[in-house]
Parts: sequence; structure tokens; C-alpha cells
Amino acid sequence: MGVGSGVEGGVSEVEAFYERVGEGRFLASGYTRGPWDPGSQHAGPPAALLGRAIEERPGGRADMRIARITYEILRPVPIGPLELTTAVLRAGRGTEVVEAALAPAGGAPVMLARALRIRVAEDSVPSVVSGPELPPPGEVGPAPFFPVPWEQGYHSAVETRFTRGAFVELGPGTCWMRMRVPLVAGEEPRPLDRVLVAADSGNGISAAVDFGRYLFVNGDLTVHLHRHPVGEWVCVEARTSVDAAGIGLADARLHDEKGAIGRSAQSLFVAPRG
Repeated sequence: MGVGSGVEGGVSEVEAFYERVGEGRFLASGYTRGPWDPGSQHAGPPAALLGRAIEERPGGRADMRIARITYEILRPVPIGPLELTTAVLRAGRGTEVVEAALAPAGGAPVMLARALRIRVAEDSVPSVVSGPELPPPGEVGPAPFFPVPWEQGYHSAVETRFTRGAFVELGPGTCWMRMRVPLVAGEEPRPLDRVLVAADSGNGISAAVDFGRYLFVNGDLTVHLHRHPVGEWVCVEARTSVDAAGIGLADARLHDEKGAIGRSAQSLFVAPRG
């Protein structure tokens, strides 16, 4: 089904994560569905939607770029109609802080984002980079997702290729990811969209406990970017640590095909299923 294929039961049927239905209003498709609940979104697509809203907000400065964005996941994000708002919390000459909120239509926010944007001037300072060389995505094959009982979801909308580990293996993992569908129907995906859609997968890429026996859900996500990403592929090089009390941390290096671009971190609620 293509763009404009219609809406059924409050869920968009477009071949994209979202359909834009008005100013600051979107309808989620089944491609946003996460691995934990059939009625809730994976946090990657709404994170990207909030990031795009911050970058696109009216009156936003073209000479500033997101350097850090932190998300608070207040409740599971439902698959259905959504409303998005933005506000500038601090505006300065060299930096600004912008907040965005995502809520079900007519409801309270379920996800918040607060971004630090920094003024940029190309080639004004020396470039200093570090990080390991990674095999490119073309040198590794596709990888299976966690077994979930539904066909359509985040797992079918994102292509994954591991250079280390796997979704179905415990331990650190390194995974190249590429969106198969756009963030918003009829709109070209942007490099930032691709990074934010992928960054929330660090805990799955480096699962430290068995997906079938335990939940390891993140309540937040922070992404730092020292370089603007390029290209279709994003690599998440992740490692998860878990304390026996039930708190975990997934920490990841982020790369594109040219090298390191930043880091991401997620605080995890870890508990037995049932």
C-alpha cells in the first residue's frame, strides 16, 4: 500500500511511520509498533518525529544544529492520532534549548524531548575525530529481529545488519541500520531522522538478559552528536549493563559510513515477564 492508502481504526495504512494530517498533527502507522506491546510504538520513530519538529519549528535558526537531545518516555506511545508542540526554553547567541512534546490527540504528553542546539560555522575550527573502523554494511548480511507475534512493526520497517552479535544473542552488539520506509509519508527521510530512529535500539542490539524471560524497557534516551550524519546507514555499537536490583544502562557509540558521529544512552527498567 502506498502513500494516501487511507486510515482504518485510527491507524494510518501508509508506507511510512507516520502520516501528516494537519499542523502539528500526525497519524501513526503499524510500522511504529514495538516489540513489547501490539498497541504501543517503538520509541525510535517518535524520537525522530520530535527531533524533526525541533529542527523545523517556525522561526528556528538555520545556523544551529542539535548537539544533544534527551527524551523522557512518560508512558507508552500509542499507535494512533498524535499532536506535537514545541517551545524555546532559552535562546542565546551561540546556543539554545528547545523542548518538544508528543501527546495522543486531546491527551496529556507521553513523550518529551529537550534539545541543546549549538551554532555552527563550517571549517572554523580543526576537525578532531576518533573511533574504531567498522566493516561497512555491504560486507555483512541481514539479521533476524526478536521473535514477535505480529508481522508489521518497527522490525519490518528497519533493515539490520550485525558486524558483531545479534538480536537473538546476549552481549554487546554492533549493528548497521537503515530505514525501509520514510519517517513521514511523502517526505524525504533526513539524516537526523535515520539516527534518531536507530538510536533507541541500543538495548535490543546489546541485550544482556533473555528477551523471552525479561523486560528491559528504557524510560529515557539521550543522543549526543558531534557531527551531522550523512547517508542512509547508521551503526549502533552498543553494550548493556544490568544491576541485580533491576536497573540497566545501554550505552552506544553511533557511526555513519564516514565514521563516528556521537553516542547514545538509555536507562533501563529490567524485570521478569509475567
